[in-house]
Amino acid sequence: MSDTQQSNVTRGSQRNLNVTVSNNRGDKNKLDGSKIFAKYNTAVFMVFTSDGYNGYQGSGFFINSDGLAVSNYHVFHGTNIGAEQIKLANSDEAYKVAEVIHSSEDEDFIVFRVNVSNTNFIPLAKYKPQVGEKVFAIGSPRGLENTFSSGEVSQWRDKNLMQISALIDHGSSGGALINEYGEVVGITSGTFADGSQANLNYAWSIDAIKSYINCK
Repeated sequence: MSDTQQSNVTRGSQRNLNVTVSNNRGDKNKLDGSKIFAKYNTAVFMVFTSDGYNGYQGSGFFINSDGLAVSNYHVFHGTNIGAEQIKLANSDEAYKVAEVIHSSEDEDFIVFRVNVSNTNFIPLAKYKPQVGEKVFAIGSPRGLENTFSSGEVSQWRDKNLMQISALIDHGSSGGALINEYGEVVGITSGTFADGSQANLNYAWSIDAIKSYINCK
């Protein structure tokens, strides 16, 4: 998304940027995959964008009940604001981006608001997951709406870049990576080696966005 395109939406609004940060660590608070999906699949949505010639599809998810959302920068990069469509799970109605709060090409995220209210959302994790911890991905690979997969954190490759074994594919970009306590820990982004059979996938830590919102 270029600066020119971003100027077409409201920026820097202070309307409800409050986001819940959760610390549910502890065996009694662990959730299995089916409970994670049942609780949060409606907090994840599909993103359709266009550069005026070609159409693209990615994913995103809500982080508060006022339509505040997160996705990958590259899902929106080079596309036309106003041409995007946000499709919520189990709905055929399309929504628009109402404002961009912040975006980063380096850490591949965009924080924005969708013109919808009373949204289901995923609380942010207070702590980064450790290598070996179980994680769950919800996104729409190849347009297959809200596909669920699971895996582990394989390694941290940079301060906010984690390698994961959870299966993702084109269209998963911008989806939610959730720990077993029901907290979002990352933004699924891509693969280190396209076509590899070794599940060399990666996600950006949700910590990357925390300084641009009001964490409570």
